[in-house]
Amino acid sequence: MEKFLLGIDIGTTSTKLALINTSGNIITSISKEVHLISPQPGWAEEDPHSWWENVKFLIPEILIKSLLYPEQIAAVGVSGMVPTLICLDEKGNPLRNSIQQNDTRAWKEIEELKVITSHLDILEDTGSEITQQSIAPKIMWLQKNEPNILAQTKSICGSYEFITRKLTGNTIKYNENNWALESGLFNFNNRTWHNELLHIANIKSEWLSQTYGSHEIIGCIQGSHETCLIEGTPIVAGAADHVASAFSAGLINDGDMLIKLGGAGDILITSQTPVRDKRLYLDYHLIPGLYLPNGCMASSGSLIKWFQNELTNKTALDDLEAEAQKTSSGSDGLITLPYFLGEKTPLNNPKARGMVIGLHLGHTRGHIYRSILEGIGFGFYHHIEVFKELGLQLNKIRITNGGSKSKLWRQIIADITGLELESIIEHPGSSLGAAFIAGMGSGEIQEWSDIHKYIKIEETIFPDSNKYDGYQKLYKIYRSSYEKLIEEQEMLSNFSLH
Repeated sequence: MEKFLLGIDIGTTSTKLALINTSGNIITSISKEVHLISPQPGWAEEDPHSWWENVKFLIPEILIKSLLYPEQIAAVGVSGMVPTLICLDEKGNPLRNSIQQNDTRAWKEIEELKVITSHLDILEDTGSEITQQSIAPKIMWLQKNEPNILAQTKSICGSYEFITRKLTGNTIKYNENNWALESGLFNFNNRTWHNELLHIANIKSEWLSQTYGSHEIIGCIQGSHETCLIEGTPIVAGAADHVASAFSAGLINDGDMLIKLGGAGDILITSQTPVRDKRLYLDYHLIPGLYLPNGCMASSGSLIKWFQNELTNKTALDDLEAEAQKTSSGSDGLITLPYFLGEKTPLNNPKARGMVIGLHLGHTRGHIYRSILEGIGFGFYHHIEVFKELGLQLNKIRITNGGSKSKLWRQIIADITGLELESIIEHPGSSLGAAFIAGMGSGEIQEWSDIHKYIKIEETIFPDSNKYDGYQKLYKIYRSSYEKLIEEQEMLSNFSLH
């Protein structure tokens, strides 16, 4: 009987599943929507129960769709948003909504923690600065605002660890390596929890667990009646979604780079050595011994969705793209700063604010839509400048995720960066990476390089050299506008919080 591998991805906007075999075929993929909860400005939460309900619904659906029996699933892997914070009780149940990685509520605690840890070299110790993505400031916020939650907390974990624990019937408590690293609580140098930082932030060590590599088997399916999977099916530790997505796009050699157009905007590059820089994050690659210096822009596809829903009466994206196509590059002198959820890398400023600069009465919504695409493109170019400053060499460059379906957006990014981009067709992204590591962990797949069997290049996008110079001029304005209005952005941020 042929065996198959199941990958589950707990994404910002949807729960996605992919089924693959071991011969390089993606059998099918399906998804179910989830909803971001933002009850106050800068807050980003989701309901972990909804992820679990989606998983229970989608697993039988994908088996039926693929005409497979549960016993044909050889192993399961889960990927997801990172480093989401979930507080669990003694039974493994969430005590509140998750606090998402792009949540900016703990900006005061970020500044407080920077001061009281000034005697430590946080960047050297943990691989990243203290930012809105860090777990410690969020826990400090909970200590001040929801102490009853922490009084009941027995463990903390991320999105994919939560689902993996549920699949094992909560029989195992663990943290995956990249959740640990991106949490900012992990000592990169000795691969243990940073006890001094835990003490400073008043974080109980018993909330954290033993860490595992992504493809390590951590348990097996229990309580199969909830998912229809067979009890005893092995499960691996899982992976951060952007890391799984980068690997599943074929980033396996030094200098391979991915631009990922998801709800947030991720950009990752493979490196043989760890790169520590306050403008970036650092992750372990799925392949042991490699690393993924990377950046994440808080708003990308989420900004487009906001514009579509709130300012265009939910006009179809194809129609908005057609309107934008009629405008010229540079949007007739219009620039959008895409900091609508603050900004993570490379600015690390939760008080940054979105701006549309240069509007006049001749502008249409097509101009504004195009300027949003260009503004996000400028954000990616900012990261590429950082990579080059650090001496990272660019090799193969690929572009994926939902936004990559837009030919206009792909071309805009190629024109802004001046780089050739390979677009991957019909790519399940993180769920493919999750399925693949399940294969590596279970022994069903033998070589990391086998990921290339699952990848189909749709096209290569070549930059238009005639547009590059113009975009360079606009990029300088993009950068200087943020710098010149930092004080005003902070004032507006403080105003909106009162």
